[in-house]
Amino acid sequence: MNRKRALISDAFKVKKRRNGTEKFGADCEGPTDIGSTLEYLMTLFPRKLFNDTLPRIVLKHQLYSIHHDKTLVDKELNKLREQGELLMFQLGFDAEAFGLIFASDYKTKVLAGEEGRDTKATVEKFLEKVVSSCTDLSFSKDKMLREFLFTDTEITQLVKSGVLTVRDAGSWWLSIPNSGKFTKYFIKGRKAVLGMVKKSKYSEVLKADLEERRTTSHVKFDMKYHIHDIVGAELVESIPTTSGILLRFVDS
Repeated sequence: MNRKRALISDAFKVKKRRNGTEKFGADCEGPTDIGSTLEYLMTLFPRKLFNDTLPRIVLKHQLYSIHHDKTLVDKELNKLREQGELLMFQLGFDAEAFGLIFASDYKTKVLAGEEGRDTKATVEKFLEKVVSSCTDLSFSKDKMLREFLFTDTEITQLVKSGVLTVRDAGSWWLSIPNSGKFTKYFIKGRKAVLGMVKKSKYSEVLKADLEERRTTSHVKFDMKYHIHDIVGAELVESIPTTSGILLRFVDS
């Protein structure tokens, strides 16, 4: 299996939702529809950390930290994908983690990265023929050759450019070029924020207090970005109290 697709330890996997687990609810910053939630979560993405070379990335389960109805979230996301407004990616560190990027943002950043490169024409063809019209997360060699009419050489160029990454022999994932640093920072940050919760008294902390916590060198993203992650992934429970939302570490 490709190293970039290797799964990290079970502690980081998105957990299946338990009945009765509370999300942010009324305590959340407020977007009530999926589109607005996406926009809000995108504002938490640290563009400057990556010199504005990466498109803004949101994880699908982060929306579950705000919206209780996962079926509704998935349905609305699929609509946006079918309309060509949103792209979804299988992220390599967890089989249950999916990244969401606005299609226009993805195309802009990919093309900017291709300036002056010999792969630019092939990448432009891929964005126009494949990304703009297909919602698949991965592509077989047969589909790339027969349906989209790419040559073996062009497929090699797409892998070189980073818009495709090897899934297994004869198939490729749609991917985000130069996203390795994002994955590295995200995993380190998640581990550090979970550690903050676990080390708190009774392994629980008020969300508002955690948001104000001074971050360590391992936490390079906005604290709210990580909180939406660990709540949506059900690595912590979100419990309403008279003092606000309480986050409790879930012992796996």
